[in-house]
Amino acid sequence: MVPQFGKMVSPQLFRYGFCGGSNMVLDWVLYFIIYNFVLRHEMIHLPFVTISSHIATLCIVFPITLLTGFWLNKYVTFTQSSLRGWHQLFRYVVIVGVNLLVNYLGLKLFVDVCGWYPTPSKMLVTLITIVISYTGQKYYTFRK
Repeated sequence: MVPQFGKMVSPQLFRYGFCGGSNMVLDWVLYFIIYNFVLRHEMIHLPFVTISSHIATLCIVFPITLLTGFWLNKYVTFTQSSLRGWHQLFRYVVIVGVNLLVNYLGLKLFVDVCGWYPTPSKMLVTLITIVISYTGQKYYTFRK
């Protein structure tokens, strides 16, 4: 790490930024590919409900990035936590659930109400959830 940079940012915050940034890029790439090339912008008609493709894509990508995010946070960022793995996973899922709700509401607002494109809308919502996620993971999920 660059010495001047190390004075401004703790190693833990740097690791969180790197791991979170990597997981975020994975999220955006998977979202773009699935939305544009797998679901092809089409509505998903299930027997009991019809789901827009941008929300269906969120539901497909979510479990993948949930697991990669937990693994990175547990083993790279917040390694000092003394909580058991299952407790951490439960707490992680709670925080991620809050972020999922923010993602859902944000996508509905930006895409359905404002008429913005889904991928940039997803990127904007992700930036909002970063603050929620770091605070929750540091002080709740992986506390010492």
